Amino acid sequence: MKLAHLGIAVKSLEESVKVFEKIFGITASAAEYVEEQKVNVRKFHLENCDIELLEGTDPESPISKYIEKKGEGIHHVSFEVNDIAGSLLKLKEDGIRLINETPRTGADNMLIAFLHPKSANNILIEFTQKKK
Repeated sequence: MKLAHLGIAVKSLEESVKVFEKIFGITASAAEYVEEQKVNVRKFHLENCDIELLEGTDPESPISKYIEKKGEGIHHVSFEVNDIAGSLLKLKEDGIRLINETPRTGADNMLIAFLHPKSANNILIEFTQKKK
């Protein structure tokens, strides 16, 4: 398992990208729309992990709801695993509450699944796996 990215909820992708490009001194990836989650995404590929900026495109998007409740900021921490389905099954057997019991498709066409923050000290954890 390795740290894959930090997901940051932002109100304006356009404005936030300008700030983070200055901070990191690199250009963000092209914008990607993830329909299932109703978000626009741009990433900064750093040496040890990515920074993923997320902008809700609909008031019902998880990111829009998060910003409404908590404001902009770190939304989730993502870890890349080799066997996402097996990892989720093991966690469920160990009593860890899951938001997603089966993986779905996220940004970069990766398999993704979230663990419930109430099982992880109020931290939203995402597992990702490259599709085979």
